[in-house]
Amino acid sequence: MNTHQLVNQIGHYNRRDALRVGGLGMFGLTLPRLLQAKDAVKDAPPVRAKSVIFLFQWGGPSHVDMFDRKPNAPDGYQGHYGWIPSSVPGTPVCDLLPETAKVMHKIAQIRTVHHAMNNHNSAGYTALTGVEPPTDDQRLRDTVDLFPALGSVVDAVAPSKNGMPTFVSYPYTLADGSKTPGQGASFLGKLHDPLFIPNDPNGDDFRLPQLSLPAGVSAGRLSNRRSLQQLINRQTQELDKSAAARGLNAYYEKALGMLNSQRVREAFNLSAEPSKLRDSYGRTTYGQGCLLARRLVESGVKFVTAYFDKSIGGRRITDGGWDTHGFDNTRMFKILPKRHFPLTEQTLPTLLNDLESRGLLDETLVVWAGEFGRTPKVNKNVSRDHWPKCYTVLLAGGGVQGGAIYGRSDRTGSFPDRDPVTTGDLAATIYELLGINPETEIRDNLDRPLPIANGQAVRSIFS
Repeated sequence: MNTHQLVNQIGHYNRRDALRVGGLGMFGLTLPRLLQAKDAVKDAPPVRAKSVIFLFQWGGPSHVDMFDRKPNAPDGYQGHYGWIPSSVPGTPVCDLLPETAKVMHKIAQIRTVHHAMNNHNSAGYTALTGVEPPTDDQRLRDTVDLFPALGSVVDAVAPSKNGMPTFVSYPYTLADGSKTPGQGASFLGKLHDPLFIPNDPNGDDFRLPQLSLPAGVSAGRLSNRRSLQQLINRQTQELDKSAAARGLNAYYEKALGMLNSQRVREAFNLSAEPSKLRDSYGRTTYGQGCLLARRLVESGVKFVTAYFDKSIGGRRITDGGWDTHGFDNTRMFKILPKRHFPLTEQTLPTLLNDLESRGLLDETLVVWAGEFGRTPKVNKNVSRDHWPKCYTVLLAGGGVQGGAIYGRSDRTGSFPDRDPVTTGDLAATIYELLGINPETEIRDNLDRPLPIANGQAVRSIFS
């Protein structure tokens, strides 16, 4: 384990820890700001969900081809697929999603999510944070001026107190040209970055190098704090000198706890799952990632983000995300049935059924969302382009009313017709289901107080 890896594993420290630990300024969070953040927490709503699984569909799924059927749309707006009844009367889904159709009574649909960002990086940031950047720029870069990830906010204002990480993400760092903002803690400081796992959950050698003991170092040796401190000090040349010069007690104590935690190691042990169950999720990176998400929330992790793919997609039909208007545009309606729909079919229903069978669905909020939808009108290349003006997000479990449909798009699925929902509203919904008041304040890089969500929770879908 090197020091950079340790830096990425920092968890939350309570008020007593903060008074004891020096050098938090290196994380962008001074002691006064930490205590201000604590004092800014508003009265909490009831806890409906103990944890969140955020299945982020990078690239942008087509809402009109999957869930938001428009039988009266004019020519040029219709898709290439048929529709079948779902378990919710009067709510059909794409005929290539028969297993998903069987679990729609467990899922609430918000059909009017919208924002103004048409590029992947800016739209991705908006979806991952609930906040729109100042401009819609594909060159938008990850800086401390931008808002933190949803999971990082949770880690800052309502961290886990059970010895498990609050926020875990895997297995990719998203980028489209440059790294997509909104995946980490930003101005909250690295103390609230996710425990990021870059390893393939479907790999035969899947393990946690971040949490594995360095070669030649025993757990007994690490129980001696001085030995751990000496170990990390030998690696500080990899850190910026100003950071290395400050106190790293928070790192030492957190790293020691995680390295010696049997509970943490066991949570990531996918080999403990029966082969039949692993097969049911699909022996793919995303499929095993969904199973891993279930193991993590079952072990007490509060917020898990699993990314569908590293690439936005569009160039091949064997890999990539949902951006299906790329290199070979005419093949869009071949990519979906060959890759995207089968992956969705095998993972989403399996995850919901698995959570329910273990008594976890009622306390786990599952969010299925991309950064935008696709243009309802098919373009001249027989494809659909980016469309942030109206798209569908799915929520299930964790205090959500299964089978609910909120909002209605117009007759082509192009714009909200009734009950529009912003990404800020969606963020507020997630926070409130977790028992966090969306008006809770955090402080940005200029020490300005900001509410964690710029919107109102969609309470009508609450159970």
